[in-house]
Amino acid sequence: MKGIVLAGGLGTRLLPLTKVTNKHLLPVYHKPMVYFPIEVLVGAGIKEILIITGPENAGDFMKLLGSGKEFSANFSYKIQDEAGGIAQALGLAEGFVAESEKVAVILGDNIFEKSISQSIAKFEKETFKAKVFLKQVEHPERFGVAELKGGKVISIVEKPKSPKSNYAVTGLYLYDSSVFEIIKTLKPSPRGELEITEVNNEYIRRGEMACESLTSGWSDAGTIESLYRASALAREETNKSA
Repeated sequence: MKGIVLAGGLGTRLLPLTKVTNKHLLPVYHKPMVYFPIEVLVGAGIKEILIITGPENAGDFMKLLGSGKEFSANFSYKIQDEAGGIAQALGLAEGFVAESEKVAVILGDNIFEKSISQSIAKFEKETFKAKVFLKQVEHPERFGVAELKGGKVISIVEKPKSPKSNYAVTGLYLYDSSVFEIIKTLKPSPRGELEITEVNNEYIRRGEMACESLTSGWSDAGTIESLYRASALAREETNKSA
């Protein structure tokens, strides 16, 4: 399995912190934010990792991460020239993933408390073609929200005003290579982007989506408050292992 870290975007919700840098280069407690998703992938045994970012700070990512040697991995890079959404960024990786391969896609601002290597290894053996990881949250309207029935996801709604559950879809997605064909069928949303939620809903419609609920800590770091929570989570986990 290969891995993709999506680290583009303008990070406007973190201004003025992101006025001169990409949000994924900001510190989360004791490490640059982007280290955390990379460590999730490497911890699951994924060594071939593609990092997708925007043109403004691409050189900074390469300077920080280099070839991946520090992580005992091999890094390559792609540039998303304009902010066209998560699915549009993922579409740039089509040549990186072979037709017979599965891929783990993780957003660069997601912090997971515990390793999920066993879940990723299990997916490689499953017949499901996609998998999302869910987490119960206090304010689900900030996220893509899963509607569940009988332990299965039957729909995902992006930032709903009236959420049908408190299960947020975290920023870790597992797919087979058909994800790229699905992306080609998408049309821009009202905000002009190709939405990853629509990718996931297509897998749901096909009956090919699995899900797993996380019991350990998770946070995104895309707002000032969530960046603070992510730092607290990273601090707590670091002190546990000290």
